[in-house]
Amino acid sequence: MTKMEICDYSSALSPFFKTLNEEWLNKFFVVEPYDATLLENCASEILEKGGQIFFGKLNQTVIATYALLPPNDGCVELGKMAVTASQQGNGYGQQLIQHAINTAVALGHKAILLYSNKKLENSIYLYRKFGFKEVPNEDSPYARGNIKMLLKL
Repeated sequence: MTKMEICDYSSALSPFFKTLNEEWLNKFFVVEPYDATLLENCASEILEKGGQIFFGKLNQTVIATYALLPPNDGCVELGKMAVTASQQGNGYGQQLIQHAINTAVALGHKAILLYSNKKLENSIYLYRKFGFKEVPNEDSPYARGNIKMLLKL
């Protein structure tokens, strides 16, 4: 597995946050209003509220992204994780999840939650592999979010 470089948000990279996420959302679902708000205003909706955004690069080309949404009671949400279609299946999603876990631990968070959809079987498999457990899902901000998972750190 080739290791990608994972770097912090910069305004120059911000267009990739939107395009990488829209790529998978439009393939499997639709871009919901909450998605559009986060993708269009990632600096004000995520960064300025205490969250973080990261990008994965391979040979200086951005191929992946994810966000740790602003913390709530010591818990952060892993969201907006995307790997460009041509690079899926190469272990880059695993690298993003491990980076997210390491970052959350380093920041002193107590847990990571995420919302997904059960039809994204490869993603659900990966989350379980890293120790995420399904929890009751009464509050998904996404219409497609039919599974909520939590990893206690």
